[in-house]
Amino acid sequence: MNFHTRKWVKPEDLNPNGTLFGGSLLRWIDEEAAIYAIVQLGNQRVVTKYISEINFVSASRQGDIIELGITATEFGRTSITLTCEVRNKITRKSILTVEKMVFVNLGEDGLPAPHGRTEIKYVKDQFKDESAVE
Repeated sequence: MNFHTRKWVKPEDLNPNGTLFGGSLLRWIDEEAAIYAIVQLGNQRVVTKYISEINFVSASRQGDIIELGITATEFGRTSITLTCEVRNKITRKSILTVEKMVFVNLGEDGLPAPHGRTEIKYVKDQFKDESAVE
């Protein structure tokens, strides 16, 4: 799993208990997962269809730096399934896990559309050196 996005837990992100508000974290996860799906499917029209059980493993407090990790686990005809982990950047302690998140690829008409992808596309493969002679 690749951890790309990092967030600094600030006072406005806290609940009355002084820990990271779950709603803020879920908003960050949904946004990060949508961006991941957009990049993988090459289409900005994707929607969240399903999020499985969300397991809050440990708390995060003000000043913590957390990182969100997402990876694709399955490619359907019109969907992509992801898994997610959020952890403390410094201690690597898990904060939250989501086993399954499903995003659906949409066509211009707003209906599910085949995306033609079957495997994870990595950045290094997306921008091959076009000046290289084959």
